[in-house]
Amino acid sequence: MRVGRELLKATAPFAVESVPRSWWQVGSTFALLLVSLTGAGIAPGWPLRLMLSLLGALAMVRAFITYHDYMHGAILKDSRLASIIFRTYAALALTPPNSWRKSHNYHHRHVGQVSDVSIGAFPVITTKMWREASWKTRLSYRVERHPLTVLCGYVTIFLLSVTLLPLFKKPLRHLDSLVALLAHATLITVLWVYGGFDVAFFVVLLPMSVASALGSYLFFAQHSFKNMHILTPGTWNFYRAAMESSSYLRLNKVMQWFTGNIGFHHVHHLNIRIPFYRLPEAMQAIPELQSPETTTLAPRDILSCFRCFLWDEGLQRMVSYREARQLAAAA
Repeated sequence: MRVGRELLKATAPFAVESVPRSWWQVGSTFALLLVSLTGAGIAPGWPLRLMLSLLGALAMVRAFITYHDYMHGAILKDSRLASIIFRTYAALALTPPNSWRKSHNYHHRHVGQVSDVSIGAFPVITTKMWREASWKTRLSYRVERHPLTVLCGYVTIFLLSVTLLPLFKKPLRHLDSLVALLAHATLITVLWVYGGFDVAFFVVLLPMSVASALGSYLFFAQHSFKNMHILTPGTWNFYRAAMESSSYLRLNKVMQWFTGNIGFHHVHHLNIRIPFYRLPEAMQAIPELQSPETTTLAPRDILSCFRCFLWDEGLQRMVSYREARQLAAAA
């Protein structure tokens, strides 16, 4: 069994992109996004508009994954055209490059560790830290990890955490956040003024809400599940964080396509240079990647992930607030 650097070396052949394939993936994704949202704006009758709007939401999730890979340097990193496309997307979709890159890189360097901050990820603290925390700290922690915070990701994560807060804290460093706010607001305003509220709703507000909720949950579940491990500073490394603190989200082929294979999250965390369309190939070829911690989008697994709030060092697993209270009472 290869571990550590040897396992990382095994993934190296898959960290090579095919530029034509990358362009096909990006081009087809953004074409589907534009067609579905245009249809949602002009189609007759709300049932068809709703269907196209939801299709657009799924296309938004996939578009975000292509942007995610571009920002990691996994695809089209030297293309000026790709830079224009993705920066335009980032402005309209509330994912300004400066704050997103900083927070996401922090996430990759700290996943699988105890953290009471929510930089690029949802915070995770131990039951001992929870017992010793003030009521204000507990309230803040509950809010940040609450299911509604995840499901309202359009406002709580993309608008507030990714765009507004970095701009307020360091305005000069995050002018692209200001651009994103203005671009997104302008798009909604133009659609509303010239097409009416229903056009703005079906083209932007509804698909952004659905896509953000799904994307935020995917991110939450891939690092907050029953059998994940939180590693101590002395035992933490990228390889263990990838294999023990990142899940494999098992999806059907349709959802796997719309989510850009992000369910192969343990593979992505092991080697961020693997293009999203090669992640299944890497997992299939490398035996050590084929027995990951797994979750799904089944209601039972979703509820299980949403019950994982605190890390208990004695049990070596995530527990709910109720379990934490029971453990404290039994101590």
